Amino acid sequence: MKVFLNRRKMPVLFILVLLVTVIMVWNACFSKGAAFDFNSGLPGKNAAGSLNKHNGPVTISFWYSWVGGFQDEFYDTVVKPFEEANPDIKVQMTFIENSDNSQGSDKLLTAIAGGKAPDVAMIDRFIVGEWAAMGSIEDISAYAIREDMASIYYKSVWAESQYDGKTYALPWNMDSRAMYYNKTLMKQAGFNPDKPPTTIAGLDAMAAKMFKTSGDGAYEQVGFIPWTGQGFLYTHGWNFGGEWERSGDLTPNDPQNVKALEWVQGYAERYDVKKLSKFSEMMRQTGRNAFLSGKVGFVYEGNWLLNEMENLDFEWGVAPMPTIDGSRSVTWSGGWSFVMPKGAKNKEEAWRFMKYISGKEGSLLWASREGGKNDLMCIPEVNAKLGLDKKEPMKVFTELLGNAHIRPVTPVGGYMWDEMLRVQTLAMNLQGEPSELLNEMKKNVDTELARVMGYANSGIEDPQGPYEQP
Repeated sequence: MKVFLNRRKMPVLFILVLLVTVIMVWNACFSKGAAFDFNSGLPGKNAAGSLNKHNGPVTISFWYSWVGGFQDEFYDTVVKPFEEANPDIKVQMTFIENSDNSQGSDKLLTAIAGGKAPDVAMIDRFIVGEWAAMGSIEDISAYAIREDMASIYYKSVWAESQYDGKTYALPWNMDSRAMYYNKTLMKQAGFNPDKPPTTIAGLDAMAAKMFKTSGDGAYEQVGFIPWTGQGFLYTHGWNFGGEWERSGDLTPNDPQNVKALEWVQGYAERYDVKKLSKFSEMMRQTGRNAFLSGKVGFVYEGNWLLNEMENLDFEWGVAPMPTIDGSRSVTWSGGWSFVMPKGAKNKEEAWRFMKYISGKEGSLLWASREGGKNDLMCIPEVNAKLGLDKKEPMKVFTELLGNAHIRPVTPVGGYMWDEMLRVQTLAMNLQGEPSELLNEMKKNVDTELARVMGYANSGIEDPQGPYEQP
């Protein structure tokens, strides 16, 4: 009772001061977005940004490199719905050009080095490994684990977003490769147009009957040219059962890759590379894919070509690319991703944006737009909701994605790609033996990898900078 009576006699002024003090401490603790997710050890999902010193939304910067009206289309389709669902975040989109027709931007790298990085950037997944190795993008593993992001993507594209056991990107779109074939030319050559070749030997036999020359000896129709379309040596190597990377070791001189390059060179010898090049140049001058002319029997191309396949004056079809024994179907995939550049200022808001635009909701919005009927996304559930696994001929491309190959995730991915193009060009121009060329390629990529990793491990800036694919 004594204590009670003393409290009742407390001066009113003292009580008011005490209340003001409590309010000030409370505001100090929470005015800086101090919410925290104790389970993850990361800022909470709704932390950092909903309250700031201006008491308004946080503006995050998003740099992209797609042209052709992408900004308006992407904002209206995906960004605006994100902002409406997240009123505490505004997105500022900025176009940056890729450098020298490459998949990376020097301007972005300069901004990162100068401490002025955007919060989110779009980059090709092909260079994620390179940029991660040189420390230009943030490790987002903790965020990805918190949200279980790995579970929603195709395994191959998720692997392409990893480097050294950590996550550095969220996959977005993807592509797939298959064989387009001219049913009309197959009929004329005496083949069943509903039974395209499944083996490389079968492809060779059918193609051989489709070559036609004009009076001056030039080709006016061809069966197949291995190096056109998506006929890269990477493609052929996988179709022959070869590998380009094995347990971390780069393997361009895999015996099956050698056989693939010998096969490519065989076409150059058998059908005269100069005549084939003249035909290809004539097709290029039309400004259209050569297959659309109706003068090509078979070509390896991606799902994007379907956008140009309407109103053709010949019958055509799509099938998996032939393989060495016909026992399996092969494709490989590339595509774009979203990363958090090193030094991003608004990491939690950046993550929420990345998760939305590359997750199920944002991906479905983008792929459902009017111009996206032949787009493929990195999430199987999204492609299924769009019915792409049942829609002809998109189902051919979609069904291959579960086991799609990816180009090696390595700090020298761009260099290795250029080396592949170099040796393929030499082989098709009969300027070297395939085995020797690929042994040389192996030596070169290993040397380049040692050089790059030497700088990465030393902490000294590489004077040559990152290697970017032309």
